[in-house]
Order: sequence, then structure tokens, then C-alpha cells
Amino acid sequence: MAEVCYHRGMRLLFHLPLSPYSRKVRLVLAEKRLSFELRLEKVWERRSEYLALNPAGTVPTLLEDNDFAIPDSMVICEYLEEAYPDMPLLGNTLGERVEVRRLMAWFDGTFAHDVTRNVQGEKYIKRISGQGQPNASALRAGYANLREHLRYIGWLAETRKWLGGSSISLADFAAAAHLSVLDFLGDLDWSLSPPTREWYARIKSRPSFRPLLTDRVLGMIPPAHYADLDF
Repeated sequence: MAEVCYHRGMRLLFHLPLSPYSRKVRLVLAEKRLSFELRLEKVWERRSEYLALNPAGTVPTLLEDNDFAIPDSMVICEYLEEAYPDMPLLGNTLGERVEVRRLMAWFDGTFAHDVTRNVQGEKYIKRISGQGQPNASALRAGYANLREHLRYIGWLAETRKWLGGSSISLADFAAAAHLSVLDFLGDLDWSLSPPTREWYARIKSRPSFRPLLTDRVLGMIPPAHYADLDF
């Protein structure tokens, strides 16, 4: 484990504001009422100090107040479930825990590949890292995939109390993290899936979500409804 000491006594989360993986962990930390400080990490700079904490060079990385570093959002969420179990977010039954993990993998894998990478990657990551203009073909693919995937999320929202089952879970926060990034970028047509919109409004109104609604990125202005709890 890395010997780099950043700030003893304070839990740190290295993040990017519009990283869905970072946002997911921020939501989970807030739901578990764990205090933390955000530290912006420009991953394209490949800082040696950061790579010592997370050799993959991705965000997020959680650095506990004892300098114990946990990289990768999935690993962080599993760690938080084990280390701070008072607010469980993996489901109430064995079946629900399987379903929650399946949906987390789907949002952070399939949805991210089909939609987030094509939209957020082109409109945000390229911009802040100086990689040039968005690729129009990638954007079109992302928007087309988004329409299809919103139907699936809507079906989940219509047939269950929460996306993963009977209680709010990591599946809801993974989904909300990705959708909130797209919403910030103005790329979500909520009329395509009213059940998804209704579910998102419930998530959006939670105290843990409110810090995300105050996020701002230099040179980018979210739509007016982004921070409106009633849309």
C-alpha cells in the first residue's frame, strides 16, 4: 500500500465532478453519513503520487483517514459495505444482493460503454483533457443507445419499489450517477421514459444527492431543471 500521506485525519475522495464512478461513491458515502473531502484529480496528468495510490490512474480513489487507499468505485462500494454496515445498500436477501451487483455491473459496464463513454467521454473528458472536438458518430451512437436503455430502466422502475428490489441500493446510486452526468450535459429527454423520470426524482430529492446538484464545471452550464428537485 502507498506510503504517500495527503492529509491525515480526513477521509479523501479523489474524483472528477462529472465522473459517474466518482458520483456513485459520493452518494454512497453520504448515504452512510461518512464525512469526506473531495480532491480533484486530473487523471490525464498521470501524477506519480496518485499512481502510487491507484496504479490504474482512474477515479475515484478513496483514501481513509489512516492513509489506507481503496481504488475503483466497485471496490470502494464493497469496502464501504463491509467497513460501515450500519446502512446496508446491497439488498435485503441473497437474491436481491445478486440483482444489485448485476445491475451495478450493467450500469458501470454495458451502459457506460454504450452511452456514457460516447456522450460524457466526447463532450466532457475530451474537453477538459484537451483531446479535441467531440466525435459526431460516437455521440449519435450514444444517444441511440440511451433511448433503448431508458426503456429498460423504466421497466425496472415500474416493476419494483427500487431498481434492485425492495430497498434503495447501490444499483440505484450507480444508475443515478450515470444519468445525473447526462442530465448535467443536457442530453436526457426525460419524456422518453416517465417511470425513469419519477424514480430519478425520488433519488434526486434525497439529502445525499444535493451536493451533486451544486456541481459546476468551468465553461459548462447545466440545464435549468438540473438542480430543480421538482424538475
